[in-house]
This record gives sequence, C-alpha cells and structure tokens, in this order.
Amino acid sequence: MFSINELALNVFEEMADFHEELNIEVMEQENGVKVIDAGVKAEGGFEAGIYLSRLCMSDLADIKITAFDLNSVKIPAVGVVTDHPVVACMASQYAGWRVKGDNFFGMGSGPGRIYARKPPELYDKIDYEDESDVAVLVLEASSMPDTKVTGKIADACGIETENLFIAVAPTSSVAGSVQVSARIVETGIHKMESLGFDINCIKSGSGIAPIAPVVGDDARCMGSTNDCLIYCGSAYYAVKYDNLDELVDYVKKIPSCCSSDYGQPFYVTFKNADFDFFKIDAGMFAPAQVTMNELGTGRVFTAGSLNPDVLMESFGMQKIE
Repeated sequence: MFSINELALNVFEEMADFHEELNIEVMEQENGVKVIDAGVKAEGGFEAGIYLSRLCMSDLADIKITAFDLNSVKIPAVGVVTDHPVVACMASQYAGWRVKGDNFFGMGSGPGRIYARKPPELYDKIDYEDESDVAVLVLEASSMPDTKVTGKIADACGIETENLFIAVAPTSSVAGSVQVSARIVETGIHKMESLGFDINCIKSGSGIAPIAPVVGDDARCMGSTNDCLIYCGSAYYAVKYDNLDELVDYVKKIPSCCSSDYGQPFYVTFKNADFDFFKIDAGMFAPAQVTMNELGTGRVFTAGSLNPDVLMESFGMQKIE
C-alpha cells in the first residue's frame, strides 16, 4: 500500500523547489522542522493554493483551476477528481486537528494526522494505515507556528522534528481560499459519515466549487469560503450500495439545504451565534448539490441545488453597469 505521507512529501519538496514561481517562502526552524509560508507573510496565489490542496489530499486527486458562472459572472473555481476518496479526503484532507499554542491556533489537515489519529473515531472507520518516518501537515492559520508548536506536533505524530514538514496559509489569502474550495468532495463525505453512511462504499468522487475572493479578515473569509461549498459547490460520487431505498434516503439528507441554518451567508449565521461553532447546525457544512451513481445497478440519484444569489451576497459583489 502507498504511503500518504511519502506522497505528500514529494509535493512538499516540489513546492519548495518552485518557491519563487509560487510566491512562497521556505524556512527551516531551529528544531529541524521545514515550514512553508504560502500566504501568512508570503504573497502566495492560485498555484500555491493548488499545491496546498495536493498536500491536503496526499496527491491522490487531480486538482485544477477552472471557471464558474456566478449569475453570468465568470469567477475562478476548483475542480477535484479522486479514485481514493476515503483515504484522500478523510484520512488526509479533513481538517480534524485543532493545533494550539501560545498565541497560535490553526486547523490541521494532511496525512500527518494519521499518526496523531486526529480524530481517533474517524480512523477507526477507515481501512488504511500509513508507515513512514515523515509527517506532512497543512495548517490553516493566520500566523506561523513557533518551535514549541511544531515540537508538540512532532511529538503527537511520534516522529523526529527533522522529519516534520508543514505548509501554512490563512483563510484570508488566495492560496487559503483555493484549498478550502478544494474540499468539495471531502465536505460531502464528511456529511455522509455524520449521517451514518458507510463511507467505505464510496469508490470515486469528483466536485467543483467556486473560489472565494479575499473579502476581509479571517472571520469574513471563513464565511465566504464556506459559502462557496454550501451554496454553489456540487459533488458527485460513484458508490457500491446494495440497498437503493437507503441510498435514496441518504442522498436526500446530504445537501446543505437540509440544514436549519441554511439560507443566509455563513458569516451572518456565525455572527448571530456569537462566533461559536457549536451553536451552528453542523449539517450545513455540505455541498449544495450531491449526485450519486450506484455502480451495481447503474442508477443515478441527485438532490439539492445551487444558490448563487446568497454567494453573491456573501462576496459583497456589485455589478457595475
């Protein structure tokens, strides 16, 4: 079996080799941890965002910039295709690690999570183990982690600090925005898992989501980037599932429109909840539209729809005549 951390390390090293072209900065900390700044102080950009997304998914997906028609306005979007959806999205990409330190907070994604088993209950459902002496992580954070933080990460992963590789970008950056939209397939799988669906039945996945412009600080960008998935993201899955009635019931429940908090920009919902995630219905974090192809029967089911008006409101987009 392939090693997701070894695959991601190849991407990290390629990213470092092209740091000038990608407008990123590469540094080595005193403890030997290699860190890439893809948007905190470095400028970064769309291509840096693609590399971040590849790191998050351990290079087990084809990820490309495309275009999205937002009420007749062409904006950038990201397309994702993977034939290893559970490993790429849940064992690697899912932002399941809250990394904390003195004056530091970041959400950790990437294959290094598997060693720390963040979160453990998810890995109990995934039939995959990685064996490598390196760990690769992507941190969604507004500042760079210091050696104390990276040392704690290495300890949690059970590796030497010189074998830890981390890329960082804030939500309020172009690269950060790209990597959030590249979670379109993962967002649907996570919703399925929360509903009790056996995610190991998912054989392939693809999706497309618009990329949010940088509309303000991290809180506002967290809203607009999530809205790209919630209101205009579409995901497609090829599955093997014997009970069609159950499958239809799941498809109905997956789209974001099933949430009681659906209907307004996420930042508004977040603000009304006193910026407390636990007061928001977790069911809203899902694609706007979901389609499933059951491979055994050849049946295709779809639910949900795109809602570009809310996304335009989220962006604060104005058409100038």
